[in-house]
Amino acid sequence: MSALDAIFKAYDVRGTVPEQLDEDLARAIGIGFAEFARQDAIARDASVHRVVVARDMRPSGERLSAAFADGVRRQGLDVVDLGLGSTDLLYFASGSMDAPGVMFTASHNPAQYNGAKFCLAGARPVGEDTGLDRIKEIASASLTGAVQQAATPGSLSHEDLLDAFAAHVRSFVDLSVLRPLEVVADTANGMGGLVVPAVFSSLPFGLEVMYGELDGTFPNHPADPIQPANTADLRRRVVESGADVGLAFDGDADRVFLVDEQGIGLSGSTTTAIIAAGILDRHPGETIIHNLICSRAVAEVVREHGGTPVRTRVGHSFIKQVMAETGAIFGGEHSAHYYFRDNYRADSGLIAALVVLEQLSVSGQTLSELRVPFERYADSGEINTRVEDPAAVIEHVAEHFAELPQDRLDGLTVDGGDWWFNLRPSNTEPLLRLNLEAPDAEQCARRTEEVRAVMAD
Repeated sequence: MSALDAIFKAYDVRGTVPEQLDEDLARAIGIGFAEFARQDAIARDASVHRVVVARDMRPSGERLSAAFADGVRRQGLDVVDLGLGSTDLLYFASGSMDAPGVMFTASHNPAQYNGAKFCLAGARPVGEDTGLDRIKEIASASLTGAVQQAATPGSLSHEDLLDAFAAHVRSFVDLSVLRPLEVVADTANGMGGLVVPAVFSSLPFGLEVMYGELDGTFPNHPADPIQPANTADLRRRVVESGADVGLAFDGDADRVFLVDEQGIGLSGSTTTAIIAAGILDRHPGETIIHNLICSRAVAEVVREHGGTPVRTRVGHSFIKQVMAETGAIFGGEHSAHYYFRDNYRADSGLIAALVVLEQLSVSGQTLSELRVPFERYADSGEINTRVEDPAAVIEHVAEHFAELPQDRLDGLTVDGGDWWFNLRPSNTEPLLRLNLEAPDAEQCARRTEEVRAVMAD
Protein backbone atom coordinates (compact mmCIF):
# COMPACT_ATOMS: atom_id res chain seq x y z
CA MET A 1 0.00 0.00 0.00
CA SER A 2 1.35 3.42 -0.96
CA ALA A 3 1.38 6.44 1.35
CA LEU A 4 -1.57 7.91 -0.54
CA ASP A 5 -3.54 4.65 -0.45
CA ALA A 6 -3.35 4.70 3.34
CA ILE A 7 -4.97 8.13 3.71
CA PHE A 8 -7.50 8.29 0.85
CA LYS A 9 -10.82 7.05 2.25
CA ALA A 10 -14.31 6.72 0.75
CA TYR A 11 -15.27 10.36 1.28
CA ASP A 12 -12.10 12.24 2.22
CA VAL A 13 -8.42 12.11 3.13
CA ARG A 14 -7.51 11.26 6.71
CA GLY A 15 -4.44 10.05 8.60
CA THR A 16 -2.07 10.62 11.48
CA VAL A 17 0.40 13.53 11.29
CA PRO A 18 3.22 13.31 10.38
CA GLU A 19 3.40 9.49 10.16
CA GLN A 20 0.76 9.15 7.42
CA LEU A 21 0.14 12.73 6.28
CA ASP A 22 2.84 15.37 5.99
CA GLU A 23 3.48 18.58 4.07
CA ASP A 24 4.95 16.83 1.03
CA LEU A 25 1.84 14.71 0.64
CA ALA A 26 -0.42 17.71 1.26
CA ARG A 27 1.43 19.60 -1.50
CA ALA A 28 1.03 16.65 -3.88
CA ILE A 29 -2.67 16.44 -3.04
CA GLY A 30 -2.95 20.15 -3.81
CA ILE A 31 -1.45 19.52 -7.23
CA GLY A 32 -3.83 16.60 -7.75
CA PHE A 33 -6.88 18.59 -6.69
CA ALA A 34 -5.99 21.58 -8.87
CA GLU A 35 -5.63 19.39 -11.94
CA PHE A 36 -8.80 17.46 -11.15
CA ALA A 37 -10.77 20.69 -10.67
CA ARG A 38 -9.45 21.99 -13.97
CA GLN A 39 -10.43 18.78 -15.78
CA ASP A 40 -13.89 18.88 -14.21
CA ALA A 41 -14.40 22.47 -15.38
CA ILE A 42 -13.33 21.60 -18.93
CA ALA A 43 -15.73 18.65 -18.99
CA ARG A 44 -18.55 21.03 -18.03
CA ASP A 45 -17.46 23.62 -20.60
CA ALA A 46 -16.60 25.94 -17.75
CA SER A 47 -13.43 27.39 -16.27
CA VAL A 48 -11.79 27.42 -12.86
CA HIS A 49 -9.46 30.15 -11.61
CA ARG A 50 -9.30 29.78 -7.84
CA VAL A 51 -9.63 27.33 -4.96
CA VAL A 52 -10.90 28.22 -1.48
CA VAL A 53 -9.11 26.67 1.50
CA ALA A 54 -10.05 26.57 5.20
CA ARG A 55 -8.79 24.66 8.22
CA ASP A 56 -9.87 23.65 11.68
CA MET A 57 -7.99 24.28 14.94
CA ARG A 58 -5.69 21.23 14.84
CA PRO A 59 -2.04 22.18 15.43
CA SER A 60 -0.98 20.67 12.08
CA GLY A 61 -3.65 22.46 10.08
CA GLU A 62 -1.78 25.65 9.27
CA ARG A 63 1.25 23.82 7.85
CA LEU A 64 -0.74 21.25 5.90
CA SER A 65 -3.16 23.77 4.40
CA ALA A 66 -0.25 26.04 3.41
CA ALA A 67 1.49 23.14 1.67
CA PHE A 68 -1.74 22.19 -0.10
CA ALA A 69 -2.20 25.80 -1.22
CA ASP A 70 1.36 25.78 -2.55
CA GLY A 71 0.51 22.71 -4.64
CA VAL A 72 -2.60 24.36 -6.05
CA ARG A 73 -0.69 27.53 -6.90
CA ARG A 74 2.06 25.54 -8.66
CA GLN A 75 -0.64 24.47 -11.12
CA GLY A 76 -1.51 28.08 -11.90
CA LEU A 77 -4.69 28.42 -9.85
CA ASP A 78 -5.21 31.17 -7.30
CA VAL A 79 -5.88 30.30 -3.66
CA VAL A 80 -8.28 32.14 -1.35
CA ASP A 81 -7.28 31.31 2.22
CA LEU A 82 -10.26 31.55 4.58
CA GLY A 83 -8.16 30.74 7.63
CA LEU A 84 -9.93 29.06 10.55
CA GLY A 85 -13.44 27.91 9.77
CA SER A 86 -16.01 25.17 10.09
CA THR A 87 -16.66 22.70 7.29
CA ASP A 88 -20.06 24.22 6.58
CA LEU A 89 -18.39 27.65 6.28
CA LEU A 90 -16.10 26.14 3.63
CA TYR A 91 -19.11 24.73 1.77
CA PHE A 92 -20.77 28.15 1.96
CA ALA A 93 -17.63 29.72 0.48
CA SER A 94 -17.50 27.16 -2.33
CA GLY A 95 -21.16 27.68 -3.12
CA SER A 96 -21.29 31.45 -2.88
CA MET A 97 -17.99 31.97 -4.71
CA ASP A 98 -18.66 29.14 -7.19
CA ALA A 99 -15.16 27.80 -6.59
CA PRO A 100 -13.70 24.40 -5.69
CA GLY A 101 -12.76 24.10 -2.02
CA VAL A 102 -10.94 22.03 0.56
CA MET A 103 -11.36 21.90 4.30
CA PHE A 104 -8.43 20.66 6.36
CA THR A 105 -9.95 18.69 9.21
CA ALA A 106 -10.16 15.23 10.71
CA SER A 107 -13.64 15.98 12.07
CA HIS A 108 -14.21 13.94 15.24
CA ASN A 109 -10.93 11.99 15.12
CA PRO A 110 -8.29 12.38 17.88
CA ALA A 111 -5.70 15.16 17.92
CA GLN A 112 -2.95 13.25 16.10
CA TYR A 113 -5.14 13.04 12.97
CA ASN A 114 -5.75 15.51 10.20
CA GLY A 115 -7.17 15.29 6.72
CA ALA A 116 -9.09 17.03 3.97
CA LYS A 117 -12.66 17.21 2.70
CA PHE A 118 -13.05 18.30 -0.93
CA CYS A 119 -15.78 19.87 -3.01
CA LEU A 120 -16.04 21.24 -6.52
CA ALA A 121 -17.49 24.60 -7.54
CA GLY A 122 -20.95 25.10 -6.07
CA ALA A 123 -20.06 22.81 -3.12
CA ARG A 124 -20.56 19.72 -5.29
CA PRO A 125 -19.30 16.65 -3.39
CA VAL A 126 -16.12 14.76 -4.19
CA GLY A 127 -16.06 11.13 -3.07
CA GLU A 128 -14.53 7.82 -4.02
CA ASP A 129 -16.70 7.54 -7.13
CA THR A 130 -16.71 11.22 -7.98
CA GLY A 131 -13.08 12.21 -8.17
CA LEU A 132 -11.06 11.14 -5.13
CA ASP A 133 -9.40 8.33 -7.06
CA ARG A 134 -8.44 10.78 -9.81
CA ILE A 135 -7.00 13.25 -7.27
CA LYS A 136 -4.94 10.44 -5.75
CA GLU A 137 -3.73 9.34 -9.18
CA ILE A 138 -2.50 12.83 -10.12
CA ALA A 139 -0.99 13.38 -6.67
CA SER A 140 0.91 10.12 -6.99
CA ALA A 141 2.25 11.15 -10.38
CA SER A 142 3.32 14.53 -9.00
CA LEU A 143 5.46 12.81 -6.36
CA THR A 144 7.55 11.31 -9.16
CA GLY A 145 7.80 14.62 -11.02
CA ALA A 146 5.46 13.45 -13.78
CA VAL A 147 3.05 16.39 -13.51
CA GLN A 148 4.01 19.55 -15.33
CA GLN A 149 3.76 22.77 -13.34
CA ALA A 150 2.37 26.05 -14.62
CA ALA A 151 4.78 28.63 -15.96
CA THR A 152 3.22 31.26 -13.70
CA PRO A 153 2.07 30.26 -10.21
CA GLY A 154 -1.30 31.32 -8.90
CA SER A 155 -1.75 34.06 -6.32
CA LEU A 156 -2.57 33.78 -2.63
CA SER A 157 -5.17 36.02 -0.96
CA HIS A 158 -7.03 35.97 2.35
CA GLU A 159 -10.71 36.49 3.00
CA ASP A 160 -12.90 36.50 6.12
CA LEU A 161 -16.39 35.14 5.43
CA LEU A 162 -17.52 34.57 9.02
CA ASP A 163 -20.09 37.38 9.10
CA ALA A 164 -21.46 36.49 5.67
CA PHE A 165 -21.72 32.84 6.68
CA ALA A 166 -23.51 33.71 9.93
CA ALA A 167 -26.04 35.82 8.03
CA HIS A 168 -26.57 32.96 5.57
CA VAL A 169 -27.29 30.51 8.41
CA ARG A 170 -29.79 32.90 10.01
CA SER A 171 -31.61 33.27 6.68
CA PHE A 172 -33.06 29.75 7.06
CA VAL A 173 -35.44 30.76 9.86
CA ASP A 174 -38.06 33.42 10.47
CA LEU A 175 -36.26 35.62 12.99
CA SER A 176 -39.51 37.32 14.03
CA VAL A 177 -40.95 34.14 15.61
CA LEU A 178 -37.94 33.24 17.74
CA ARG A 179 -38.45 33.46 21.50
CA PRO A 180 -35.78 33.92 24.20
CA LEU A 181 -34.76 30.31 24.76
CA GLU A 182 -31.72 29.39 26.84
CA VAL A 183 -29.17 27.38 24.87
CA VAL A 184 -26.02 25.59 25.99
CA ALA A 185 -23.58 24.67 23.21
CA ASP A 186 -20.70 22.25 23.82
CA THR A 187 -18.27 22.96 21.00
CA ALA A 188 -15.65 20.49 22.34
CA ASN A 189 -12.75 22.91 21.69
CA GLY A 190 -13.62 22.59 18.00
CA MET A 191 -14.63 25.08 15.33
CA GLY A 192 -18.05 25.57 16.86
CA GLY A 193 -16.24 27.87 19.29
CA LEU A 194 -15.78 30.28 16.38
CA VAL A 195 -18.96 29.92 14.33
CA VAL A 196 -21.65 29.33 16.99
CA PRO A 197 -21.20 32.71 18.78
CA ALA A 198 -21.08 34.47 15.41
CA VAL A 199 -24.42 32.99 14.34
CA PHE A 200 -26.14 33.51 17.70
CA SER A 201 -24.82 37.04 18.27
CA SER A 202 -27.92 38.80 16.93
CA LEU A 203 -30.52 36.20 17.95
CA PRO A 204 -32.84 36.45 20.98
CA PHE A 205 -31.34 33.39 22.65
CA GLY A 206 -29.30 33.19 25.79
CA LEU A 207 -26.14 31.29 24.80
CA GLU A 208 -23.64 29.54 27.05
CA VAL A 209 -20.69 27.98 25.24
CA MET A 210 -18.87 25.08 26.88
CA TYR A 211 -15.26 24.39 25.88
CA GLY A 212 -15.31 27.22 23.36
CA GLU A 213 -11.52 27.69 23.22
CA LEU A 214 -10.12 26.50 19.89
CA ASP A 215 -7.75 23.72 20.92
CA GLY A 216 -7.01 20.85 18.56
CA THR A 217 -5.59 18.76 21.40
CA PHE A 218 -9.16 18.39 22.79
CA PRO A 219 -8.28 18.85 26.48
CA ASN A 220 -11.82 18.32 27.80
CA HIS A 221 -13.29 15.42 25.80
CA PRO A 222 -13.18 14.04 22.23
CA ALA A 223 -15.13 16.06 19.67
CA ASP A 224 -17.28 13.06 18.77
CA PRO A 225 -20.83 13.71 20.02
CA ILE A 226 -22.28 10.49 18.60
CA GLN A 227 -20.66 8.79 21.63
CA PRO A 228 -22.88 9.40 24.69
CA ALA A 229 -19.86 9.74 27.00
CA ASN A 230 -18.81 12.87 25.10
CA THR A 231 -22.13 14.62 25.73
CA ALA A 232 -22.23 13.84 29.47
CA ASP A 233 -20.94 17.30 30.48
CA LEU A 234 -23.48 19.00 28.22
CA ARG A 235 -26.39 16.92 29.46
CA ARG A 236 -25.45 17.68 33.05
CA ARG A 237 -25.02 21.41 32.40
CA VAL A 238 -28.37 21.74 30.59
CA VAL A 239 -30.17 20.34 33.63
CA GLU A 240 -28.10 22.35 36.15
CA SER A 241 -28.63 25.64 34.35
CA GLY A 242 -32.29 25.10 33.50
CA ALA A 243 -31.57 25.57 29.81
CA ASP A 244 -34.12 24.78 27.12
CA VAL A 245 -31.76 23.06 24.67
CA GLY A 246 -28.27 21.64 24.49
CA LEU A 247 -26.24 21.53 21.27
CA ALA A 248 -23.24 19.20 20.87
CA PHE A 249 -20.99 19.91 17.88
CA ASP A 250 -18.22 17.78 16.44
CA GLY A 251 -14.69 19.02 15.74
CA ASP A 252 -15.34 20.73 12.41
CA ALA A 253 -18.86 21.79 13.51
CA ASP A 254 -20.76 20.38 10.55
CA ARG A 255 -22.73 17.96 12.76
CA VAL A 256 -24.90 18.67 15.78
CA PHE A 257 -26.67 16.49 18.32
CA LEU A 258 -29.47 17.97 20.41
CA VAL A 259 -30.23 17.52 24.10
CA ASP A 260 -33.61 18.35 25.63
CA GLU A 261 -34.22 20.28 28.86
CA GLN A 262 -34.21 17.04 30.85
CA GLY A 263 -30.69 16.23 29.65
CA ILE A 264 -31.83 13.50 27.26
CA GLY A 265 -30.31 13.38 23.79
CA LEU A 266 -32.22 13.22 20.52
CA SER A 267 -31.22 10.77 17.81
CA GLY A 268 -30.32 12.01 14.35
CA SER A 269 -33.55 10.42 13.10
CA THR A 270 -35.69 12.39 15.56
CA THR A 271 -33.95 15.63 14.62
CA THR A 272 -34.37 14.81 10.92
CA ALA A 273 -38.10 14.26 11.43
CA ILE A 274 -38.54 17.51 13.40
CA ILE A 275 -36.70 19.52 10.74
CA ALA A 276 -38.58 17.81 7.90
CA ALA A 277 -41.94 18.62 9.51
CA GLY A 278 -41.00 22.25 9.98
CA ILE A 279 -39.74 22.66 6.44
CA LEU A 280 -42.76 20.92 4.90
CA ASP A 281 -45.18 23.06 6.89
CA ARG A 282 -43.58 26.07 5.23
CA HIS A 283 -42.89 24.42 1.84
CA PRO A 284 -45.63 21.82 1.26
CA GLY A 285 -45.19 19.07 -1.30
CA GLU A 286 -41.39 19.05 -1.30
CA THR A 287 -39.14 15.99 -1.41
CA ILE A 288 -37.17 14.96 1.69
CA ILE A 289 -34.17 12.61 1.62
CA HIS A 290 -33.37 10.18 4.43
CA ASN A 291 -30.76 7.46 4.53
CA LEU A 292 -31.73 3.85 5.04
CA ILE A 293 -30.71 3.60 8.69
CA CYS A 294 -33.01 6.44 9.71
CA SER A 295 -36.09 5.48 11.70
CA ARG A 296 -39.23 4.57 9.77
CA ALA A 297 -40.78 7.48 11.63
CA VAL A 298 -38.94 9.89 9.30
CA ALA A 299 -40.72 8.70 6.15
CA GLU A 300 -44.03 8.55 8.04
CA VAL A 301 -43.66 12.14 9.24
CA VAL A 302 -42.74 13.34 5.75
CA ARG A 303 -45.87 11.75 4.28
CA GLU A 304 -48.06 13.08 7.09
CA HIS A 305 -46.83 16.60 6.35
CA GLY A 306 -47.52 16.27 2.63
CA GLY A 307 -43.98 15.59 1.45
CA THR A 308 -42.35 12.84 -0.57
CA PRO A 309 -39.73 10.74 1.27
CA VAL A 310 -36.83 9.29 -0.71
CA ARG A 311 -34.56 6.63 0.83
CA THR A 312 -30.83 6.62 -0.01
CA ARG A 313 -27.56 4.98 0.83
CA VAL A 314 -25.53 6.19 3.81
CA GLY A 315 -22.97 8.93 3.02
CA HIS A 316 -22.87 12.57 2.03
CA SER A 317 -21.93 12.03 -1.62
CA PHE A 318 -24.98 9.79 -2.15
CA ILE A 319 -27.32 12.13 -0.28
CA LYS A 320 -26.15 15.16 -2.27
CA GLN A 321 -26.39 13.30 -5.58
CA VAL A 322 -29.98 12.21 -4.92
CA MET A 323 -30.86 15.71 -3.72
CA ALA A 324 -29.59 17.08 -7.02
CA GLU A 325 -31.51 14.47 -9.01
CA THR A 326 -34.80 14.95 -7.16
CA GLY A 327 -34.62 18.62 -6.24
CA ALA A 328 -35.13 17.66 -2.58
CA ILE A 329 -35.30 20.59 -0.18
CA PHE A 330 -33.76 18.73 2.77
CA GLY A 331 -31.91 15.54 3.62
CA GLY A 332 -31.07 13.96 6.96
CA GLU A 333 -28.87 11.15 8.22
CA HIS A 334 -29.07 9.22 11.48
CA SER A 335 -25.44 10.26 12.08
CA ALA A 336 -26.58 13.91 12.47
CA HIS A 337 -25.63 15.24 9.06
CA TYR A 338 -28.39 17.56 7.80
CA TYR A 339 -28.41 18.83 4.21
CA PHE A 340 -30.27 21.84 2.83
CA ARG A 341 -31.00 22.60 -0.81
CA ASP A 342 -30.57 26.32 -0.26
CA ASN A 343 -27.21 25.64 1.38
CA TYR A 344 -25.85 24.33 -1.92
CA ARG A 345 -27.16 20.89 -0.84
CA ALA A 346 -24.39 20.84 1.78
CA ASP A 347 -24.75 19.82 5.42
CA SER A 348 -24.77 22.24 8.32
CA GLY A 349 -25.28 21.51 12.00
CA LEU A 350 -25.86 25.19 12.69
CA ILE A 351 -28.71 25.51 10.19
CA ALA A 352 -30.27 22.34 11.62
CA ALA A 353 -30.00 23.70 15.15
CA LEU A 354 -31.69 26.97 14.22
CA VAL A 355 -34.56 25.19 12.43
CA VAL A 356 -35.24 23.12 15.57
CA LEU A 357 -35.07 26.25 17.75
CA GLU A 358 -37.55 27.89 15.39
CA GLN A 359 -39.88 24.89 15.78
CA LEU A 360 -39.57 25.14 19.55
CA SER A 361 -40.33 28.85 19.43
CA VAL A 362 -43.44 28.39 17.28
CA SER A 363 -44.80 25.42 19.22
CA GLY A 364 -44.38 26.90 22.67
CA GLN A 365 -43.47 23.41 23.87
CA THR A 366 -40.40 22.13 25.62
CA LEU A 367 -38.10 19.97 23.53
CA SER A 368 -39.06 16.91 25.60
CA GLU A 369 -42.69 17.57 24.57
CA LEU A 370 -41.92 18.46 20.96
CA ARG A 371 -39.98 15.24 20.35
CA VAL A 372 -42.71 12.82 21.48
CA PRO A 373 -44.72 12.45 18.23
CA PHE A 374 -41.52 11.90 16.26
CA GLU A 375 -40.23 9.00 18.39
CA ARG A 376 -42.35 5.98 17.54
CA TYR A 377 -40.03 2.99 17.69
CA ALA A 378 -37.13 1.48 19.62
CA ASP A 379 -33.75 1.15 17.93
CA SER A 380 -30.58 -0.79 18.62
CA GLY A 381 -28.16 2.00 17.83
CA GLU A 382 -25.33 1.14 15.47
CA ILE A 383 -23.61 -2.07 16.59
CA ASN A 384 -20.19 -2.72 15.05
CA THR A 385 -18.93 -6.29 14.82
CA ARG A 386 -15.49 -7.29 13.56
CA VAL A 387 -15.69 -10.25 11.19
CA GLU A 388 -13.17 -11.98 8.93
CA ASP A 389 -15.30 -11.91 5.78
CA PRO A 390 -18.03 -9.23 5.85
CA ALA A 391 -19.45 -10.20 2.45
CA ALA A 392 -19.80 -13.85 3.44
CA VAL A 393 -21.56 -12.97 6.70
CA ILE A 394 -24.01 -10.71 4.87
CA GLU A 395 -24.86 -13.55 2.46
CA HIS A 396 -25.32 -15.96 5.37
CA VAL A 397 -27.69 -13.54 7.12
CA ALA A 398 -29.59 -12.92 3.87
CA GLU A 399 -30.06 -16.66 3.40
CA HIS A 400 -31.29 -17.12 6.97
CA PHE A 401 -33.96 -14.43 6.48
CA ALA A 402 -34.70 -15.40 2.88
CA GLU A 403 -38.47 -15.56 3.49
CA LEU A 404 -38.57 -11.84 4.35
CA PRO A 405 -38.44 -8.94 1.85
CA GLN A 406 -34.86 -7.70 1.31
CA ASP A 407 -32.98 -5.08 -0.64
CA ARG A 408 -29.32 -4.34 -1.34
CA LEU A 409 -29.35 -0.56 -1.67
CA ASP A 410 -26.58 -0.35 0.92
CA GLY A 411 -25.48 -3.66 2.41
CA LEU A 412 -28.50 -5.78 3.32
CA THR A 413 -31.85 -4.49 4.55
CA VAL A 414 -34.42 -7.01 5.79
CA ASP A 415 -38.06 -6.04 6.37
CA GLY A 416 -39.68 -8.08 9.12
CA GLY A 417 -43.00 -6.25 8.95
CA ASP A 418 -43.15 -4.46 12.31
CA TRP A 419 -39.35 -4.63 12.62
CA TRP A 420 -36.40 -4.25 10.24
CA PHE A 421 -32.64 -4.19 10.18
CA ASN A 422 -29.78 -3.06 7.97
CA LEU A 423 -26.38 -4.75 7.92
CA ARG A 424 -23.69 -3.00 5.95
CA PRO A 425 -19.89 -3.22 5.75
CA SER A 426 -17.48 -0.52 6.85
CA ASN A 427 -15.63 1.23 4.03
CA THR A 428 -12.29 1.03 5.81
CA GLU A 429 -12.30 -1.89 8.28
CA PRO A 430 -13.46 -5.54 8.41
CA LEU A 431 -16.56 -4.48 10.33
CA LEU A 432 -20.26 -4.99 9.88
CA ARG A 433 -22.60 -2.26 11.10
CA LEU A 434 -25.99 -3.41 12.37
CA ASN A 435 -28.96 -1.07 12.83
CA LEU A 436 -32.29 -2.54 13.91
CA GLU A 437 -35.67 -1.02 14.75
CA ALA A 438 -38.73 -2.58 16.38
CA PRO A 439 -41.99 -1.44 17.98
CA ASP A 440 -40.66 -1.46 21.56
CA ALA A 441 -37.48 -1.98 23.57
CA GLU A 442 -38.22 -5.61 24.44
CA GLN A 443 -38.76 -6.64 20.84
CA CYS A 444 -35.78 -4.56 19.73
CA ALA A 445 -33.47 -6.35 22.17
CA ARG A 446 -34.83 -9.77 21.23
CA ARG A 447 -34.56 -9.21 17.47
CA THR A 448 -31.09 -7.71 17.84
CA GLU A 449 -29.84 -10.80 19.65
CA GLU A 450 -31.48 -12.98 17.00
CA VAL A 451 -29.64 -11.22 14.16
CA ARG A 452 -26.32 -11.18 16.03
CA ALA A 453 -26.63 -14.90 16.71
CA VAL A 454 -27.12 -15.53 12.98
CA MET A 455 -24.07 -13.36 12.23
CA ALA A 456 -21.98 -15.44 14.64
CA ASP A 457 -23.30 -18.78 13.38
